[in-house]
Amino acid sequence: MPAKQPILPYLALIMGIICLSFSAMFGKWANAPGPVIGFYRIGLATLILLPVFLYRKHKNGVKLPKSVLLLPILGGIFTAFDHGTWNSSLRYTSAANATLLGNTAPLWVALFSWLIFRQKLRGLFWLGLALALGGAVTVLGSDFIQHPSIGLGDLLAMAAGVFYAGYFLVTERGRQKLDTLSYVWLVDLIAAFTLLLITLGFKLPLTGYPTQSYLAFLGAALVSQVGGYLSI
Repeated sequence: MPAKQPILPYLALIMGIICLSFSAMFGKWANAPGPVIGFYRIGLATLILLPVFLYRKHKNGVKLPKSVLLLPILGGIFTAFDHGTWNSSLRYTSAANATLLGNTAPLWVALFSWLIFRQKLRGLFWLGLALALGGAVTVLGSDFIQHPSIGLGDLLAMAAGVFYAGYFLVTERGRQKLDTLSYVWLVDLIAAFTLLLITLGFKLPLTGYPTQSYLAFLGAALVSQVGGYLSI
């Protein structure tokens, strides 16, 4: 009898999609500059996961040689630019457009894997990708169809999709050497530090926001970052 397909990865994927679907709402509620939203979202997630990371590192003896750290560093930089550009796009375009264009990452992953890494992708993969993108356009793209012009917000969201694809490509290789929690925590740490530098570089305020903004930061950290990114 053929081996049964594991169901846990699919359940995790569904959970990740649900958690990440709240990202646009938290971004709108925060009403803050994109890099600031990203910094708080990822920075708080880093603090939330720190005790678990330290416990597992001590219990399992996880080692972090320099050769292993390169991929999480690259993943963190891609994540920082993904969050910075995507959160910024919410100020210039609708949540639907930002979500649709920001989640074109699978398309870029497929193209980069095919063109750069010379990976052979089966026809079933391309069919699944076409169905997924078609469904995203149907569900989220009504506003884009009614207003097809490309503005600054749409361009930022598309750029975020490319950076998100970079994160996936790096993570595919990084996860071969590190467990999920350790890898995600290191990525978050680098991303938070990068976003802090971007925020300070553009002289964006880190404080002085209303209570609603800080609650949105916390919600994005707990639901979208911890729940969404760990699941994916």
